[in-house]
Amino acid sequence: MSHYSVVRTRMTDASLLAKALADLGFDNAEVHAAAQPLIGAAQPLIGVGGGQREQTAEVIIRRQYLGRLSNDIGFKRGADGSFEAIISDYDLQKYSQSWLQGLVRRYAYHAARSKLEEKGFDLVEEKVEATGQIHLVLRRML
Repeated sequence: MSHYSVVRTRMTDASLLAKALADLGFDNAEVHAAAQPLIGAAQPLIGVGGGQREQTAEVIIRRQYLGRLSNDIGFKRGADGSFEAIISDYDLQKYSQSWLQGLVRRYAYHAARSKLEEKGFDLVEEKVEATGQIHLVLRRML
C-alpha cells in the first residue's frame, strides 16, 4: 500500500484546475460539485489494488488514466480554499514537483485568460516561445 504525499498549491478554482489538467492530457479528471465553497463533496481515492483509501478529494484523476500500477491523484480543498495535491509516493516518480509546476503554469494561464475575458478583453494573438513563455495580445473595445 502506497503512502500519499500532500503538496499545498495556490490553485483555488476547480474548473480552472480541470482545464489545466486537460492541457496536460487529463481531460477525464473528475470534478465533484462543492456543497459549500470551502468544504466540497470529496470522494475517496482508489489505490493500486482497487480499494478505497482514507484520502478524499474534490478533483480526481483516476488511476486507470495514470498507469497500470498507479493510484488515484487527488486535489483536496484545504481550509484556506486552495487545493492540496494528494499523490502517492509511487506516482511522485512520474508526477513530480516539475509536473506540478507545469500544472500550476497552465492553471495561471487559464486564470489570467478568465480574468481578462471578464474585463472585456478579447484574445487577438497567442504566441508560445521556445522557452515555454506565452505572449498574449489582447484587445478591448471601449
